[in-house]
Amino acid sequence: MPISLNPQMMRSIIMDHYENPQYKREPMDNSYKSIHMDSTNCVDDILVYVKEENGKIVDTCFTGVACTISTASTDIMCSLMIGKSVEEAEYILKQYMNMIHEENYDESVLDEAIVFMNTSKQAARIKCATIGWDGLDQILKGLE
Repeated sequence: MPISLNPQMMRSIIMDHYENPQYKREPMDNSYKSIHMDSTNCVDDILVYVKEENGKIVDTCFTGVACTISTASTDIMCSLMIGKSVEEAEYILKQYMNMIHEENYDESVLDEAIVFMNTSKQAARIKCATIGWDGLDQILKGLE
């Protein structure tokens, strides 16, 4: 992420992924692992899909209804995971969660997900920013 990342730029990235999500779609076939995720605090009710082949994530997507933060964070998550090994995906996921919970993290692997760096300041949004990531985590644990 560029050093000039400011609140307006962060909002712009979030809104772009909310209004034009690239990965909000049905899976291409029935070979995807999926998990249903929902929230009691928000409208979020999504299905996260992951297609893994030979230890590598070849596709990921999601469907359902979600708020701006959930949609954007899940869309960004999908873009980060495609082409990664399961181990790389787990590392990225850990770094994202560390960032959300204000722990030390490796910013270099988060790309646009860095726009959620201030989420912990709005505790009610933590679940929104992590719902897709939590789903991915559960799917990856099932692949081990």
